Amino acid sequence: MSNPLLQSFKGVFGTAPFSEIKEEHFIPAFDKAIEEAHENIKKIEESIDFPTFENTIVTLEHCSDLLGKVSGIFFNLNSAQTNEKIQEIAQQVSPKLSALSNDILLNDKIFSKVQSIYKQKEVLDLSVEDARLLEKTYKDFTLNGAELSAEEKDKLREVDLKLSTLSLTFGEHVLAATNAFQMVVEDENELAGLPEAVKEAAAMTAKEVGEEGKWVFTLQYPSYIPFMTYAENRALREKMFRAFGSRCFDGGENDNQETVREIVLLRNHKAKILGFDSYADYVLEKRMAPSPDAVIDFLNDLQAKAHPAAEKEVEDVIAYAKAQGAEEVERWDWGFWSEKLKKERFAIDDEALKPYFKLENVLQGVFDVAQKLYGLSFKKREDIEVYHEDVVTYEVTDENGRHISVFYADFFPRAEKRGGAWMTSFRGQSFVNGKEQRPHVSIVCNFTKPTETKPSLLTFNEVTTLFHEFGHALHGMLAEGRYESLTGTSVFWDFVELPSQVLENWCFERETLDMFAKHYETGEAIPQEMIDKIKAAATFLEGYQTLRQVSFGLLDMSYHRLADGKVADVSQFEEMAMSSTSIKALPKVEGVNMSVAFSHIFQGGYAAGYYSYKWAEVLDADAFELFKEKGIFDKETANSFKENVLSRGGIEDPMVLYKRFRGQEPKVDALLRRAGLLK
Repeated sequence: MSNPLLQSFKGVFGTAPFSEIKEEHFIPAFDKAIEEAHENIKKIEESIDFPTFENTIVTLEHCSDLLGKVSGIFFNLNSAQTNEKIQEIAQQVSPKLSALSNDILLNDKIFSKVQSIYKQKEVLDLSVEDARLLEKTYKDFTLNGAELSAEEKDKLREVDLKLSTLSLTFGEHVLAATNAFQMVVEDENELAGLPEAVKEAAAMTAKEVGEEGKWVFTLQYPSYIPFMTYAENRALREKMFRAFGSRCFDGGENDNQETVREIVLLRNHKAKILGFDSYADYVLEKRMAPSPDAVIDFLNDLQAKAHPAAEKEVEDVIAYAKAQGAEEVERWDWGFWSEKLKKERFAIDDEALKPYFKLENVLQGVFDVAQKLYGLSFKKREDIEVYHEDVVTYEVTDENGRHISVFYADFFPRAEKRGGAWMTSFRGQSFVNGKEQRPHVSIVCNFTKPTETKPSLLTFNEVTTLFHEFGHALHGMLAEGRYESLTGTSVFWDFVELPSQVLENWCFERETLDMFAKHYETGEAIPQEMIDKIKAAATFLEGYQTLRQVSFGLLDMSYHRLADGKVADVSQFEEMAMSSTSIKALPKVEGVNMSVAFSHIFQGGYAAGYYSYKWAEVLDADAFELFKEKGIFDKETANSFKENVLSRGGIEDPMVLYKRFRGQEPKVDALLRRAGLLK
């Protein structure tokens, strides 16, 4: 049986032939790719040629190219279009991938060659990019145990093997627990307060799950968030809140408490084997932030600015709710009453805004922004295969007609897709055998689906989410370099959010909104009055939101700064870690827990790195002040950002790149001004 994963992809631009790829192809493809990587490593190991940058460092860079191709397709499907079989395959192959990584990075003969080249770096006359690759390669080996004893290497292999499967298990539990809950409503009177579009979507869901004539609400964000925001039925809000907050925390088959304890312990054990005081110390060796203490100081500084504002904001919402007749305000009431106060204070209503944010219009808007800033054009393609009928594809070209990237967009929730929104790549940018390979980039979201009577209409928060993920996509699309491990989003983790977060700023500008914010029925441009209200409301509850993000960052660092890695009780640990950010007027609810569904740090790549969102906000606020000063579509400023940030990836130190763009180091004042926390 021929395996399409092992053939050269013949699709347009070398895209993946999804219709030909079957689940049974993955295990043989992984095995072949791993075998090929081993053979390539053996050639380097046994070569009698004098080790050079080209025959060792560059060859190492490409030794797993086939594996990267197979992995890129498989793990993206495991996130966006998974099933039990794919999850089973993931559990089988992850230990193999971990073992291969260790076979390379713990190989004494290979490391000896890398080390000999590294010691000559000052006399090798390498380009900036080549020097960076050498530095990265050497650091990859040393940070992953190349200098350990044989006994310690065996221990590390064992730890990595367990960790590779535990993060998958964590994610599978979150997805299963999310999909397991459905709230079926039979009486329409219980849906008072919900917009018609939300009710229509719930009726459509009911029809899909065999409950026609009823309304079904799920824990997927497009269902959960509107319910918690608008439903007047307080008992049902509490039911939804407790279901969401107790995912993987109920002692059932999807409970993640033990998984969290094991992951934290094993990460700590890994750090200790490698000679670090904690897992956070280990992670921050490859970050902009210099140390865990620096991260804590950064978060505490933000907390000091945000906490008083947050307390005042919560008091305001509670006072408003009680003036409206509420006897008490619990966490399941927060979204409901804060939305009502926002609507009254700013005369702004998400439901009134949504008709101006038809998904297709917003997508065209972000394309137009990319065109004005960076000269990019997006042409929809019907001849590029996709993995699900919801996915749409585009060819991206520059102002000279040069092919830049393939762009996939996957916008709607489904049971086979994990929650949230993310950008990913099926193929990165690099040069292979002297020929350039342009990237295949994808963004995956969970927006409200079209109904029988309405298109997909986005909340303003979803508009900013789309711009955010598209900012990541631009980072991937505009990559220019020789080595995939240094291009696109292959940057320090606390720098990777700069391109995404900075693009969100354009959503608040009249000049941008005029390009796409048009009523889906009348074509009327969004009124200036509404734009003024969006801007005025931008800092509403910003103290609370900042404190919330800081609390997540502190929780993450608390897990990963532990001296012994031991967590006796996940609930108690979480409460202790977040206690400094607690708000007395809005106490914790018993029976709910965030850690067990905190996919960013236990499934994704944000372990000891959740602070990156706020860290990058400092960068993005500071960067956008320059755009505001010069003009938000100023070509010179945009070109500088493209050349020094978007196109350079990880080819140079991020602070060097930032200062080359900005002319100075970032200042936190810009963020505090934007958040309304500094006058």
